[in-house]
Parts: sequence; structure tokens; C-alpha cells
Amino acid sequence: MKNVAVLGIGASGVAAARLAHLKGANVHVSDLQTHAAAAARAADLRSLGIEVELGRHDADRIAAADVVVASPGIPPDAPVLRDLRARGRTWIAEPEFAVRFHAGALIALTGTNGKTTASVLLAHLLTAAGLKAVLGGNVGGGFAPAASMLPIESPDADVWVLEMSSFQLADTVDFRPSVGVLTNLAPDHLDRYDSVEAYWADKARLFRNADENSRWVLNGDQPEVLALPGDAAGRRFAFSTTRTPGDGRLEPGNVPVAAWLEGGVMRVDLEALGLGTGSADLTAVDDFPLLGLHNVANGLAAALAALLAGAPLQGVRDGLRTATPLPNRMAPVGELDGVLWVNDSKATNVAATVSAVASLDRPVVLLLGGKDKGEDLSPLTAALGAGVRAVLCYGAAGERFARELAASMSTPERLEHVDGGMDGAVARGRELAVPGDVLLLSPACSSFDEFENYEVRGRRFEALFGEAA
Repeated sequence: MKNVAVLGIGASGVAAARLAHLKGANVHVSDLQTHAAAAARAADLRSLGIEVELGRHDADRIAAADVVVASPGIPPDAPVLRDLRARGRTWIAEPEFAVRFHAGALIALTGTNGKTTASVLLAHLLTAAGLKAVLGGNVGGGFAPAASMLPIESPDADVWVLEMSSFQLADTVDFRPSVGVLTNLAPDHLDRYDSVEAYWADKARLFRNADENSRWVLNGDQPEVLALPGDAAGRRFAFSTTRTPGDGRLEPGNVPVAAWLEGGVMRVDLEALGLGTGSADLTAVDDFPLLGLHNVANGLAAALAALLAGAPLQGVRDGLRTATPLPNRMAPVGELDGVLWVNDSKATNVAATVSAVASLDRPVVLLLGGKDKGEDLSPLTAALGAGVRAVLCYGAAGERFARELAASMSTPERLEHVDGGMDGAVARGRELAVPGDVLLLSPACSSFDEFENYEVRGRRFEALFGEAA
């Protein structure tokens, strides 16, 4: 690893460059971007003695490197990657580069939805249980750094928890977690992938280097999740909010239900995990601070992974009861005139919104809209049952959503197309909601028609609550 080339000067590229430099490599960083933020990052790296080139990729220089690290934002058909491929050169994802400098346990989480919540929760459980655990990867939102910062900032950590996107997994070669978690699967990122199957195939790379010591935590409520590992080696454990061990093993894969919901209590099968006999309670759902049934699933997944990583049972129990909701992910904002406002701005695809609606046990006034990602809306239609008082469609996607949902809903009178962007939808939602309802921002779209990102959208929703209160 004498010479390292890093493609991209975003957070992951900067982290990889700093790590390679710290380990004594000659580092060359390049990025097509030349904007002010890129220039500022370049100046910081140059101050360390790292070579940076903006505005172009020097294909010859990159191909001559011993190791090429690619940032996840670079699509597979980018010219620089096409050139490397034509030369017979390979590259690796930034998290895989980071893992080369970690000798302890590695837990990797992926999935379409819930992976950030599950990752943050898992790191919290491990820490609450007394392990030296750190979180990194594709977490975003300022909750954790890129993976390559972990050897720099936390060199003595025993356990790494990495959230892995499909873009990162696509460029893994030798990546092998001790414990892998797959939260769920749904269509997403079809602006980058030709098909759902291609997107899921990158997720499946989580299992590529499995061996007999690998442990896999899988969503037992989705047969497609159980099927994705294929014939990968290692032991599999399912979490479920609908099945218990008494229902038998799950197919495909003959997977035992090892963590489940029963009578309002989250439970775990100690015998299946090799931790004792019988089963044990983790916590009552009423004592679990994260809102929604899908977050119960995230809690079960995180608890399983923590126990498999060696966390003591009582530590996991304590961690579940002291967890805190993440911003923009089914986060209660407050109650106004008997109506609970819930910020689920991170729900940028249909599957996330379906899960959010299904997880609530109060009538819902649902706010849908933003930049249209072109997804099939039929799963959403099926979710808009009697528990949904009104559906308000707004933004760039509002017209299509209103038209297609109205054509398939049995009660289209509960649906409106609202002008005035998200502010207008919130104002109309306040008019329609009655005490006991939830005013739910779960847009099923990206935010880019009106906001810089989903965080800004969520903050605006919370600001509207503050103004109304």
C-alpha cells in the first residue's frame, strides 16, 4: 500500500485519504468537482501533504496506484471507473479500505429502510452493555463519521458498527463482517439501478465472503430477505413482529425466529443463540422510546446483533429502554390540540411510508409529496385503509400521487391535492385532523423540489409546529 489513489473528495474520500496518509502511503485524491466546498476540503488535505487534483481524474496516475479507493457517489458507469475496468484494474469501497486497519469484531448493517436507526441503536446497545463500540459508515445526518475515520479517532475500539449502503457494498471485494444485519428490502435508487434485482444484488454482496463463523440477522417477515443470502455460509437468525418460535422455522433457509414481539413484549430465544435455555424478555414495547412497529423490528434486529457480538442480556435490556429517537425518523414533535405531530421526513420511498402508516395505532392525516422518484404506488394504495383519515398530496409529485391514488382507493374522497408546497399541506392537515389523530409527515419522496435535503424538510415541519403552538 505504498501508493493510494482516492476518487472523490466528499466525506468518505477525505476520510480515506487521511487514513492512508496516516499509515504512511503516498496519497493522490481527485474529484471532478471544483466548487467552494471541494476546494476547501482540498486545501485541508494539501495542508497535510496530500496531493489533490480537482476538475479531472488523471487515469494514468490512478491506474498506477497500488490501491484505488472509490467514494460511493461515483456511479459504476463513470468514465474514470470505465477506464480502470478497461485496464484490468479494480478498486474498493472506502469502508473496506477502513476495515483493513481494524482487528476487532465487525458488524455491518444494510437494508432499504431502517438501517440508520438500527445501526445507531445497535451501537447504543453495545455501549450500554459495556463494550468499546463505535459507529461509522453510511450513517449520515451527523450521527457518525465515515468508516475511515474510525481507526483515526477510535483506534482501541473492540467492535465496529458500520451502516453500508448498496453503493458501498457494490465496490466491496474482501469485506466480511462478523455479524451482518439485513433490515428489509424494497425498491429504491432506481435512478441509478436498471432494476430492483440489480439493486438487491448489490445488497447481497454483504454475504459474498461468508464463512462458517459468520452470523446473519435477517428480517423474518420478508421472504425476499431470507432468500437474499442464497447459499452463503454461517448461521442465520430471524427477527419478526408477526411470528414466534412456536410457528416453526421460516423459509427459505430454515431460519429460526430468534427475536420476536409477543403480547406487547420484545423477546429473545436464548437457546437459539447459544446463550442458555428457554427465552427471555427484552423490554415491553411501552418502555421502548422509539415510535412505531417498524422501530420495534429495528430494536429486535439490533438486540440480536448485540447479543451475537457478546453483549450481556441485561446490558441490551438497559440499552433498549434508554434509546432515543433519531430526528426525521418517526420522531414525535409534540401534541397540539390533541393531535400528535410526527416527523418522518426520512421516508423518501414508498416502502418507508407504508411501514410508517402501518406502525401507528391512531388515525392518520398523511402528508405525501416532494420530488417524484417514479415509484409504483400500488403498495401505498393498499396501506391507505380505514386508519387513514386523510391523504394530502403536495409538491412536484402531488399531482401524480393524487391522480393515481384516487383511481385505486376505495374512498378517494379522503384524498386531496394541495397547493402551496409542504406548508400548504400542513395547514390543510391541521384543518382536517381531530383530537386523537396523528399528523404524519412521511412523504414517500425526496425533498429536492422544495428543500435542500430531508433534514431541512423535517426542520421546516417542526418549525411549523412551533409557529402553530
